[in-house]
Amino acid sequence: MVNDIRLVDGWANGARLCASPHFNQRPDNEVSLLVIHNISLPAGQFGLPYIDQLFQGCLDIDADSSFCDLVGLTVSAHFLIRRDGEVVQYVSCDDRAWHAGVSSYQGREGCNDFAIGIELEGTDDLAYSDAQYQQLQQLTLALFEAYPMLNTDSIVGHCDIAPGRKTDPGESFDWQRYKRGLRP
Repeated sequence: MVNDIRLVDGWANGARLCASPHFNQRPDNEVSLLVIHNISLPAGQFGLPYIDQLFQGCLDIDADSSFCDLVGLTVSAHFLIRRDGEVVQYVSCDDRAWHAGVSSYQGREGCNDFAIGIELEGTDDLAYSDAQYQQLQQLTLALFEAYPMLNTDSIVGHCDIAPGRKTDPGESFDWQRYKRGLRP
């Protein structure tokens, strides 16, 4: 696990680098929103290589029948926090990862332009691990330090910026527990 996470030029020390080609420059170099997601590939299965493959654009579509819907999908996130607490980084936080899709926050469309996306390995209805909460809190505090526009009021779930289309991080995510760990 990464302790005392720090960001340098958009990269988190100690995170496993798994570079994604699915990113581009932020139009205004603004980072003012943090979006919490969840992901598992196949659904409900953990610890497999398929999330890395998806974000790198090399998913083995034949590995599972559920992957047929993912053919040609170009998505990424800045980070993934696995069940065991491993932090993986795909895109520099200074760049725009492609995680939010069609989205809106406080009347602003296209949240990828100004958001950092953190995926938690999980599902909407399965409790997240202690290690995930600990690493998410550490990572969030490092992001607050590196990007002064971020604060506890600028953290949302994917469900909040894409209502009706997305449900993550789901009812299993304990927002109070997470935010308690962000207090000084």
